[in-house]
Amino acid sequence: MSIDMAVGLFGGLGIFIYGMKQMSEGLQKTAGKRLRHFLAILTNKPIMGVAVGTIVTAIIQSSSATTVMVVGFVNAGLMTLAQSIGVIMGANIGTTVTAQLIAFKLGDYAFHAIAVGSFTYLFAKSKKFQYLGQILLGFGLLFLGLETMSDTMYPLRESQFFIDLMESFSVYPILGVLTGIFVTIMVQSSSASFGILLGLVTVGAVHYDAAIPILLGSNIGTTVTAILSAIGANLTAKRAAAAHFTFNVVGAGMMIILLYIVPDFSGMIENLLRNISAFFGYLNPSEERLLANTHTFFNVLNTLIWLPFTGFMVMLVEKILPGEDTTLKYGATFIDERMLQTPSVAIEQIKKEVIYMHNIAKDMVSDAVNGFLNKDRDTAEKIRRHEDIVNELEEELLNFIQKVPQGQLSDVDIRTLDKFFAIVDDIESVADDANDIASLTEHRLDNKLSFTSVAEDTIKEVHEIICGVLDKSMKLLETEDFTLAREILETEKKLDKLQLQFREENIARIKGSAKEECDPNAGIILLELLEDMEHVSDQLADIAHSILEIYQVDKELAAEEVI
Repeated sequence: MSIDMAVGLFGGLGIFIYGMKQMSEGLQKTAGKRLRHFLAILTNKPIMGVAVGTIVTAIIQSSSATTVMVVGFVNAGLMTLAQSIGVIMGANIGTTVTAQLIAFKLGDYAFHAIAVGSFTYLFAKSKKFQYLGQILLGFGLLFLGLETMSDTMYPLRESQFFIDLMESFSVYPILGVLTGIFVTIMVQSSSASFGILLGLVTVGAVHYDAAIPILLGSNIGTTVTAILSAIGANLTAKRAAAAHFTFNVVGAGMMIILLYIVPDFSGMIENLLRNISAFFGYLNPSEERLLANTHTFFNVLNTLIWLPFTGFMVMLVEKILPGEDTTLKYGATFIDERMLQTPSVAIEQIKKEVIYMHNIAKDMVSDAVNGFLNKDRDTAEKIRRHEDIVNELEEELLNFIQKVPQGQLSDVDIRTLDKFFAIVDDIESVADDANDIASLTEHRLDNKLSFTSVAEDTIKEVHEIICGVLDKSMKLLETEDFTLAREILETEKKLDKLQLQFREENIARIKGSAKEECDPNAGIILLELLEDMEHVSDQLADIAHSILEIYQVDKELAAEEVI
């Protein structure tokens, strides 16, 4: 291969990969929350995992990215090993969508797509049209890169050395498999390696029977990314990566064995696919189309074979990687650095982490007040430990939020990230308030303070209101229901008035002007306790405002709620 040919090949490959990246980013921006919510509907049924894996991979244009996300999900405890296997199977099918796309001979329209896409991307005022322009731009660049690679590799059809090498792949398929593995590992994308292969097929440098082993090798090579991502993860995540490797290797291995032991097995596959194409009215498919159909056929067939044996796959990888995962997980539960490759998904994981953090703070407040009423010192110590957990969560969350690349995000997602900074700080403040209440419990016990029945009833009344607001705040984060935000804000105003009333009543008891007097020291502690609980409601009101501000541009109701 000459220097000019190498430059042309790698230049075309660079345009191809960049185009695929642009198209993927545009699709992710367009999909937005729908992609994240779709990921959240996983059930224990493997077939649902296959569907999710297929569609998500078709959207983000990378089975490697999907499997890396899966490893991250498993590591975070969001997905069981059995669920991850279904998604991995679907990812292998989803990646063939890209292959089907690039098998169309649309190179003549590459500049049309680039012209329209770049103009729309750069000058459209509507975000939706900008995203559409980015998709078209990526689409055009993808086919321009494919055309460049094909034109560059055209002279290879005249090279006797190259022809002999490709023919050896038909006689010794393992050589083609190793080539496919190597190329896919180098370019870190089975779609990109398929693009190179398709370019060779287009110019006639590689024929169908020699291309099949290379295709099988690319399916094995794409598992390396997931394996690398599992380094440092927990045992279950490593098993998910092992399942991906086993699924692809066993499937490709079966095909390779058949290529060796069945005479003209590749010809049989070709005839089968030609008959299927004829059934759908496509009488004379090109070799490029046959290769793309083979890619899809192999991955669908492999999934259908393995799907009933998901339980066996789980057992198999547990045998391959035995032991119990005894890792104690501190800090973040849901976020994972691997998620940063798909920012829209990273936002959903941040949201889950925020809800988890909110739930800890919510329990802390409830436990702290109950501990105060029940004079429970152990609860106070528990609150202090939980406050350390929340502080660690805050630090990890804020660091993770700063790392999320915003170039692939919609305006709503960008505002969501910005407001998460404030929401995380508000939740941490709620935990601080719970810790302050725990300190008041210790002070009460150390000084053997007692409270009147009226004072205790006041604490219980405010506590009940606060617990209700905490529940609504949690649901608000989960559902983004603006009605809940309004209720939280109204309750916060009501609690402000109640606090003034209770303060006046408590001061009257301290002065002895009320029917039931109380110890002045206990009265001061009660005032501090009420202030801490009222401050909790202030933080929850701030969270409600943050949620409304995220959607102030995109949802008219948000503006009404703010008013």
